Amino acid sequence: MNDMPEIGKISPEIFSELIFPRLGDKSDKIIVGPQHGVDVGIVDIGGKAVSFTTDPVFIVPEYGWERAAWFAIHIIASDSVTSGLRPKFLSIDLNLPMDMTKQQLEIMWDTMHRECEKLGIAVVTGHTARYENCHYPMVGGATIVGVGELNEYVTPRFCRAGDAIIITKGPAIEATGIFAAMFPHIIEKELGADLGKKVQQIFYKMSVVEDALTAVSVGVREKGITAMHDATECGVWGGLYELASAAGLGARIEKEKIIIEEGVAEVCRLFEIDPYASISEGTLIIACKAPRAPDVVNALGKKGIRSSIVGELTRPGEGMVLVEKGKEKKLEHPIVDPFWRAFYDALARYKSQ
Repeated sequence: MNDMPEIGKISPEIFSELIFPRLGDKSDKIIVGPQHGVDVGIVDIGGKAVSFTTDPVFIVPEYGWERAAWFAIHIIASDSVTSGLRPKFLSIDLNLPMDMTKQQLEIMWDTMHRECEKLGIAVVTGHTARYENCHYPMVGGATIVGVGELNEYVTPRFCRAGDAIIITKGPAIEATGIFAAMFPHIIEKELGADLGKKVQQIFYKMSVVEDALTAVSVGVREKGITAMHDATECGVWGGLYELASAAGLGARIEKEKIIIEEGVAEVCRLFEIDPYASISEGTLIIACKAPRAPDVVNALGKKGIRSSIVGELTRPGEGMVLVEKGKEKKLEHPIVDPFWRAFYDALARYKSQ
């Protein structure tokens, strides 16, 4: 048996060994089932495509209660929209720490309500209680349900060799946003007040809801988008690897074509992490029919979302290739995201500052 990871998501090998062979009862209504690198499941219910996405409820009080709650909703919604379907319903379980106050819960839930209202998501059921041994940041779990037509969803099985790959916002959006929220004084001291203020704005880019819904507005499957994946743990490199693997294809990526938000490289150097391998909620990886790729980039640009065409999916035998400064090398999955260790090291180093 493969070893468990030090921290973070289990590996594809452990998923294939332990989880995938044991999926309960079988149903011919499942269109897209559990698969490593795919963020949603999709079921045919009454002739409609219904997507299911489940994630922890991730609350970090140090972000500030409103920012923490905003992020908690957008983490789950960002996975949901990679199906191409609009999120509609939320089921949520809140297992709250014993030291949480009524006032804190009110701020948190009011923010969640407002974000769901903005996104068109209705809360349909849940469970809320305080328990011993429940601690931040994982304070429960939630499922978002999306609904659409059977010809509207996307998934890696629609990908083909030659599809273009588009990346929005660039690497380490989440890593930079979290460092900016947690260590603003350190960043301003080391990188200057101007850059410190700019990276503060990155926090609210940690969502791909608008990215995904804008992309599929151009068209899906043969008319445009074939698959989408948000670059969470292990960042851009992990996300690219997972999308191509889920499609059963190779990929050829040109690193210099990947855009990068101002301040990201500097913050990642400060905390000694590789931005391209670091957690990046807010970065959407899109597979798209090549002729429609410029239209997708243009549509995203009209919404103020920066993006670029960075490569293409290739035949399986061509493998995963990264081109950097004109030289080719193998694109590998980082396996362990460097952000987590750097984050906890920074907490220990700067907790008194």
